[in-house]
Amino acid sequence: MGKQTKGQKKNPKTKDISQKNGIIKVMWGLFGLTAGGVILFFLLVSAGMIGYIPKIEQLENPIDKYASQVISTDNALLFTYSLSDDNRILVDYSELSPHLINALIATEDIRYYSHSGIDIIGLGRVIFKTLILSQEESGGGSTITQQLAKLLYSPRANNKIERIFQKPVEWVIAAKLERFYSKDEIINLYLNKYDFNYNAVGIESAARTYFNKTPKDLSIEEAAMLIGMLKNSSLYNPQRRPEVTRDRRNVVITQMQKAGHLSKQEADSLKQLPLEIDFNRSDHIDIIAPYYRQHLAKIMMAKKPERKNYASWEGQQFVEDSISWEENPLFGWCNKNKKSDGSSYNIYTDGLKIYSTLDSRMQRHAEAAVKEHLGGYLQNQFFREKKGKSYAPYSREVSDRVDNLMMVSMRQSERYRVLKQAGLNEEEIIRNFKEKPVEMKVFSWEHREVDTLMTPWDSIRYHKNFLRTGFMAMDPLTGHVKAYVGGPDFKFFKYDSATGKRQIGSTIKPYLYTLAMEEGMSPCDGMIHGPVTLMPEVGEPWTPRNTRPASREFVSIKWGLQNSDNWVTAWLMSQFSPYAFARMLQSFGLKTPADPVVSLALGPNDASVYEMVGAYSAFIHRGIRVEPMVVTRIEDSYGNEVASFVPRMKEIFSESTSYKMLDMLKGVVDGGTGGRLRRIYNLKGQMGAKTGTTNNNSDGWFMSFTPNLVAGCWVGGDEPSIHFDQMAYGQGASMALPIHGIFYQKVYADKELNYTDNGVFDIPADFDPCHDMQRYSPDFYRNNDPVIESEGIDDIFN
Repeated sequence: MGKQTKGQKKNPKTKDISQKNGIIKVMWGLFGLTAGGVILFFLLVSAGMIGYIPKIEQLENPIDKYASQVISTDNALLFTYSLSDDNRILVDYSELSPHLINALIATEDIRYYSHSGIDIIGLGRVIFKTLILSQEESGGGSTITQQLAKLLYSPRANNKIERIFQKPVEWVIAAKLERFYSKDEIINLYLNKYDFNYNAVGIESAARTYFNKTPKDLSIEEAAMLIGMLKNSSLYNPQRRPEVTRDRRNVVITQMQKAGHLSKQEADSLKQLPLEIDFNRSDHIDIIAPYYRQHLAKIMMAKKPERKNYASWEGQQFVEDSISWEENPLFGWCNKNKKSDGSSYNIYTDGLKIYSTLDSRMQRHAEAAVKEHLGGYLQNQFFREKKGKSYAPYSREVSDRVDNLMMVSMRQSERYRVLKQAGLNEEEIIRNFKEKPVEMKVFSWEHREVDTLMTPWDSIRYHKNFLRTGFMAMDPLTGHVKAYVGGPDFKFFKYDSATGKRQIGSTIKPYLYTLAMEEGMSPCDGMIHGPVTLMPEVGEPWTPRNTRPASREFVSIKWGLQNSDNWVTAWLMSQFSPYAFARMLQSFGLKTPADPVVSLALGPNDASVYEMVGAYSAFIHRGIRVEPMVVTRIEDSYGNEVASFVPRMKEIFSESTSYKMLDMLKGVVDGGTGGRLRRIYNLKGQMGAKTGTTNNNSDGWFMSFTPNLVAGCWVGGDEPSIHFDQMAYGQGASMALPIHGIFYQKVYADKELNYTDNGVFDIPADFDPCHDMQRYSPDFYRNNDPVIESEGIDDIFN
């Protein structure tokens, strides 16, 4: 064959080869450009020029804010502190159930331990099925590391296009995370970050919210349910959609079987189990001890008091806070102590473990006792008494001032503040409150909350109908506060009546009797029973009213305390200086200064349940008062103990006086105003107590103690002018005593607590409370009581 001549056609095969080579070159060129573009794109992403890439320091420490946990003495999680709703609790990998790990990897990332952040096989499968086969349900293809990157750094996408552009950024972050963390650490970070709904951010919160367990104690099916929720916690919500959540749980169990973690028989058996949860929502309102939570945060986060930060009427509060700052290690602890970086601690972000003195079981018993008495009985009596009264819920003596009192409450409301800031004048605000019904939720003992349509004005008045209470129980030897209730319901009544102050009435009397015992008197000393008139330093003579008529017979001091007799108390007051008594009150730990006047004997001064419980501890503790204590120790997020606390005690009277006071205060229960504890609540062990009722039944008090518990309770209206008009229901023995009785019954019935109703006070067998009776002979009474005749007194002494 010779050369191809001019005009001769080319070989078709040669032409085809040439064309193919050209196409191949173009394809290689396009591939090269694409690959180069992809490489350049990821380099730009990695450099932070496209999208958002966190700094190296953030990648090394991507989660630096955790909820602080408050743990009870029985090792229950009471509640947490966190910013916003991010109720995340740090848990270590070693504290995770192996079922959680197996379920997570089997369901979300089967090749987790063999890739470096991006699963090429899984990604290829998704691309092929989604782009070529157009299958919507082709799976996500994201590794656990990519999902962590998304949780940590990707904002919520508004559309699919935006989400597509987020993916490459997450791939780069995932690759970097794999460089900084081990596989176990990435799993731990992921499970600590995921939001399981209901403020349960992280696996620790989720396990406690849905099963009331720690992650380590989760069973296979429980772990499978939580891992199943990772796909979509809103859709697979066991509280709202139990059926679809159970189906999703069973999918996880199937994946665990395929991965070899379960046999077919085990998997089939587990799939048959019903979906059972022990739901415990943690929203800081529907939690145990919400008032204690508020109190603890307030004192731990307190700043050093400065007078300029207090209102003009808060002078006493400034004084008390200043003393607490100096003397109480827990007060302002977060600002008094510094972390290693020099910054102050913060209970909302530093992942602290705060070990409380509260016992979760006793706390529940206290809350149940309040609900049973106030919600089940006393509130109904109050409604019945006020029914049809135009001045309700106020008392009849202020019936002409109800509108003025309501105006004060209106101006103290949050709604008033908002309307004022919006520029409305007073007349417009009043119309807004009185004339515009709005949809709202109101409190109800029966239903907790009720949806209704009501004006804000009527809402204020409606909620004022509900009686308030403060209750606290404490170990009298250590000061450990075991139960703390600040009101009927924290969602609707935020004011803490356990630390709020009200007039204490006759619960003050044991302090005066203590002063008398310290000065050498005995429970058997006494007076001829009748009216007593005292002359103050200035002003009119003072003769207290009494609930029982004059008997003109000799009565002992013990009888006077037992029956809360005002004349015996007034006579006792006449024996001592009001100034000495005021100093004694301060020694007992009552912080508000009391006016040194003769009428102080009947308790016109203010104190809190918190203060009173600490004060009454001295009667059991041989004259040594112990300050209430709410925290024993604190650990940082790494488990290092950063603080520990010990009881703070002060001796205020002698041991012999404490025995005399025990003898008299036991009499209040055994045959006096506290006798209902025996008659109605059938309590058997030795107890001491004191009732208290202030003018017009505005405040009902009851203080009680056993050899190993001291408790205090106040019950009253939101304002002193809201109260029972009838003494039958308005006295301390009716309002506050029953909460004690119900509480003790529940505590003794709870075998886990190991409290028994057979306690005996530690009083020496040879102790004679009346051993120095001879000091007060018949002549003493005859010479020191010119008003009351002492006929028959010699017979009494003989």
